Amino acid sequence: MLLKDKVAVISGAAGERGIGFATAKTFADQGAKVVILDLDTDGAKAAAARLGAGHVGIGCNVADKASCDAAIAEALKVMGKIDILINNAGITQPVKVWDITETDWDRIQNVNLKGVLFLSQAVIPHMKERKQGSIACMSSVSAQRGGGILGGAHYSAAKAGVLGLAKAMARELGGDGIRVNCVTPGLIQTDINAGKISDEKRVEILAGIPLNRLGVPQDVANIYLFLASDLSGYLTGNVIDVNGGMLIH
Repeated sequence: MLLKDKVAVISGAAGERGIGFATAKTFADQGAKVVILDLDTDGAKAAAARLGAGHVGIGCNVADKASCDAAIAEALKVMGKIDILINNAGITQPVKVWDITETDWDRIQNVNLKGVLFLSQAVIPHMKERKQGSIACMSSVSAQRGGGILGGAHYSAAKAGVLGLAKAMARELGGDGIRVNCVTPGLIQTDINAGKISDEKRVEILAGIPLNRLGVPQDVANIYLFLASDLSGYLTGNVIDVNGGMLIH
C-alpha cells in the first residue's frame, strides 16, 4: 500500500461524485486514514463514514483562517499527525470578464486561492516540526490557457495564483522536508458541470483532446495519490497536467 500508516487531510471532499471524495477513497484504499474537510459539516461526516471506520469528517470554511486553524487542530487531536494535505476545495462561475462584480471576484479568489493559503498555513507548523509532509494543490488548465470551459476570468486568475503560491511554498518549505506540487485538470466530469455542456459543445471539446474523452474524478485522484506517496519523493514545485492532452506544451 502506497499510503500505509499515513494521515491525509482533503478539503472539499464531501461530494460523492467529486474529485475530493474520489481522492479520499483512493487514499483510504491505499492504507491512509483520511480527514475530509468540507463547508458542509454533515456531508463531510457522511463522506467519512462511507470510507469506513477510522476516517473523520470535519466542517471547514477554507476562506476563513480561524475555521482552517480549528479544523486542523481538531484533525491533529483525533489523528495525532498529518502527513498529507490536499488543497482540493474550489468553486467556479461562468461569467464574462466585463460582468465580474467585486463580490464575484472576492468570492472566487477567497475560496480558490486564499483557501489554499489559509489551510496550508494551518498545517505547515506541524509539518515543519516533523520535517516532512506533502501538500498538493488544485489548479486548473484554465490558469494555463487563459480561460476554461465553464470558469470566468476571475477563476483563471485564482487558479493561476495557486500555481504561483504553490511554487513559492515549495521553495520556502523544501528545507523542512515538505514537498508542494500542483495538479492542473482539464474538463473533469463532476456534479459541478453536470448538465451544463450541450452535446454540440461536447463534440467540440472532444475534438481538442487527443485522448478523445473527458476526464473523470479518478483520473485526478490517481495523480494526487502519486504526489502524496513516496513515488514522488524527489518532486516539489511541479505542475502535473491531467487533461488528456488538451494542453500540450
